[in-house]
Amino acid sequence: MHQQKRHFLVVSFDGLRPDLVSSELTPNLTRLANAGMTLENHRTVYPSETRSAFPSLVTGAVTSCHGMVGNKYVDRNIVPPRYIDTADAVLLRNLDLASGGRLYSVPSLGEILAAHGCSLAVLTTNTPGTTRLFHHKAEEFGHVRLSGHFREACTPDDVLAEIEEHISPLIPAPPKTEPDRIGQDWITTAFLDVVWPKYRPDVTILSYGEPDVTSHFHGTGSEATRSIITHCDRQFGRVLDWWEVEGRQAGVQIIAISDHGHITGHTRISVADSLRAAGFSPGVAPAADIEVVVVPGQVGALYLADPDEAEITRLVATITSEPWCGPVFTCAKDEVNGIAPGSLSNRLVFADHVRAPDVAFSFRADDTIDPFALVGGTFYDNDRRAGLGVHGGLHPKELAALGIVAGSAFPGAGCISTVPSGICDVAPTILQLLGVAVPQSMTGRVLAELIAPLPNDGPSIREDVFDAHLGAYAQMLRRVHVDGACYISGGWVS
Repeated sequence: MHQQKRHFLVVSFDGLRPDLVSSELTPNLTRLANAGMTLENHRTVYPSETRSAFPSLVTGAVTSCHGMVGNKYVDRNIVPPRYIDTADAVLLRNLDLASGGRLYSVPSLGEILAAHGCSLAVLTTNTPGTTRLFHHKAEEFGHVRLSGHFREACTPDDVLAEIEEHISPLIPAPPKTEPDRIGQDWITTAFLDVVWPKYRPDVTILSYGEPDVTSHFHGTGSEATRSIITHCDRQFGRVLDWWEVEGRQAGVQIIAISDHGHITGHTRISVADSLRAAGFSPGVAPAADIEVVVVPGQVGALYLADPDEAEITRLVATITSEPWCGPVFTCAKDEVNGIAPGSLSNRLVFADHVRAPDVAFSFRADDTIDPFALVGGTFYDNDRRAGLGVHGGLHPKELAALGIVAGSAFPGAGCISTVPSGICDVAPTILQLLGVAVPQSMTGRVLAELIAPLPNDGPSIREDVFDAHLGAYAQMLRRVHVDGACYISGGWVS
């Protein structure tokens, strides 16, 4: 009997905490869960930032493999070194061209599919840079990549023109203080009315850029954030209606994910001020008079102008004496420890790429309850008020990600898988189910437990715990292994 051709639709909700999925707030995601299987222990990568996590989605690999070491980083492979903000789609295109196509250090899903005669379509309301990172070589293969707002991230031109004529011209993104409803509607309609019926991609990524932005500017459990979660779920409900009537019969498998969670910033600090008080000359970009670049963001990335072991040790001693400092990582001294006393090896969190900072750290987080009754609070370093959503670090609620699968490839309705899984596992699972060989570059695993009943006791699962100390500072990192894959469970300072 001829097996029906499979298609995959990956639907992402940027920054959605799995514990905000409920029949009241997200009835359509709940409907999907009832039709399929929920991944109860699904996680993202470190740093738990969008433009590290989505590269892990499409490369099936951890940060140390694909090289997007953070939303922002310092590139020291060029002279003079420069600060890179990966939100910029044009900059990313230029970096890829200048490096001979090595923006990513490993192949991504779009490239792999194209090599096997398959297509990847991308429709998003994320930043222009994030949109490009989903399929940074789409124009080379004639694949569809559409932004709901940013023309510079869209390709091909004729497809964009066709959709603009059918729906409306691209509308600029609203101010970040306003939830983005119109963009979510636009990409949903574009998929349902044009991209699917006309182009039938083998794999489609439909990425709602909310509730991430609203959480950052209103709070993770605020009324505004809950409202945009429900709005995105309503748009997804249109997709689910189509799937139940048409898509399912056409062999479409749905994978619903988020790229990270959020916790609440409760105490504002300044890393630069702390470093200045300790005798360093800090700045936000490389310059002649800057000793240490403090990359802006919720995950700490420190790049020294002179990164010798003594300076790295002095830098780690400085930050670990501060009340805001959480887990700290430097390049490996041995299998566990970093070269600076008190630090762990950055290999333990898969952050040891050539672009990686000399010192990576998370802000100290805790299990305080925020004003919206959500668990998870942290120190933070930005210009916004306390009480708003942040992410990037190692709190379990930042690492926790949504994972629901449904379709003929995934037997079982209303089931829950408790086997740990992660964002790196999505691409290898899709490739396996499409009959495409999973490349060695992918560190994620095929989620075999979702595809067929496992023999005997299921996969081999084991945990490891690492710690490091310096004076009164003590940190701990917890990970879990499933067969050959490894997931970060959390990092703490006591």
